[in-house]
Formats: sequence, structure tokens, C-alpha cells
Amino acid sequence: MKNRLTKYLTEFSNTKLTRPVSDRIRLIEISAVTLTAIGKFLFVDYLNMRLPFVLITIFGWSSYVWYRYKKDSLVLKDWGFRLDNFKSVLKLVLPFAIISILSFFLIGYFQGTLNMTWHILPLLITYPIWGSVQQFLTIGLVAGNLNSLKSLKLKKGVIICSTAILFSVVHYPSSWLMLGTFILALFYGYVYLKIKNIYVLGVCHGWLGALFYYTVVNQDPFADVFMKYL
Repeated sequence: MKNRLTKYLTEFSNTKLTRPVSDRIRLIEISAVTLTAIGKFLFVDYLNMRLPFVLITIFGWSSYVWYRYKKDSLVLKDWGFRLDNFKSVLKLVLPFAIISILSFFLIGYFQGTLNMTWHILPLLITYPIWGSVQQFLTIGLVAGNLNSLKSLKLKKGVIICSTAILFSVVHYPSSWLMLGTFILALFYGYVYLKIKNIYVLGVCHGWLGALFYYTVVNQDPFADVFMKYL
């Protein structure tokens, strides 16, 4: 009985709750995400304007989410901004998160890159917000829209791999970040297409990302982004 109920809830959480969305809108959203990724190379890597880029991206896409929500109040649940399946998704993600954290510290220990300073604390608070935005864009809009296209039927494996490659390339030129985000997106893509919840993926992304910087990548994002403004 319990297994049947769990299966029903899983199927219900993946049911299309919104009005039908045309392939044209879905392709426009994917294109907009791609342009946002290109903007990262311009504003972050070339112009060294990481904080303005992050703030503009959050504001711009939040405005779009609000616009879509005003037209269809159920779109948030369809994208995965929901709490009813929070525990179910957390149970799927938690083992991956624990193994990842242990791996981070192990790699950091052997390569001598452990740098646990107080700078990580504000990132653990703020980075989940940016992590949620990234998961919404890459997993929600790219993988989700590719999976829902009516004119082009792609296998889930192709969708997941394509999304993971896109997410990895955005983190060029850091080889560690490219590898880490590729693995993360592979797992997250699988979870999202199975049961949608942006909150779990975003928070875990933020915490894992913050730890990854201070254990494996040997970078201090807090100093790089905020210290020059203080």
C-alpha cells in the first residue's frame, strides 16, 4: 500500500500541471539560457564583473518567473518550485551529497588544497540562492523543456548528457569545476526528470559548490567577489 502511494505521488508530481506550452516558447527559453551562459564568459571571465552578472541574472530571470506565474499560477509547481515532494527528492539527493562531501575533503587533503576559512560561512547562506537559479536554468528550463518538446522526441539519456555538457562548459576554464559540474548535472538531470524539486537541487548545489571551492578548487569566491567592495 505504501509503495503504491509513493508511486502515485511520484507520478502526480511529474504530471503536467500547467496550460500547454508551445515548442516555440520552450525553444526561446532554451535559447535565453544559452545567451545567459555566453554572458558569463563576457561579464565574469573577460570583464571580471561576477557580482553584477549574478545580480542581473537573478533579477532578470526572477522577473521572467513572475511574468509566467501571473499568466499561469501553476507554472511554479510544474518547474519544480514546490514543497510537497521535498522529502522524496531529499532522500534521493542526500546520499550523493554525503559521498560528494567526503570526496571533496579526501581530494583536498591529498592535493593540499583544504582552505576552510570563515569566508565559507556567508557563501553557505547566499550560494544556495545562486545555486537554485542555476538549477532552474540548466536543469529546469533546458532539460525540462527538451524533455517536453512535442516536435522533437529525445531519449532521457541524451537530454541528461547534453544538459550536463552545457553546464560543464559554462564553468570553463577550471578543469575541476568542469568535471564536478558535469557529474553534478548528470545526477541532477536524472533526479529532475524523475521527480521535480528545484529547492532541494538548488540548496544542495549551493552547499556542495561552496565546499568544493574551499577544498578541491583552492579558490576563495568570497574574497574574489566581495572583498574588493569592502
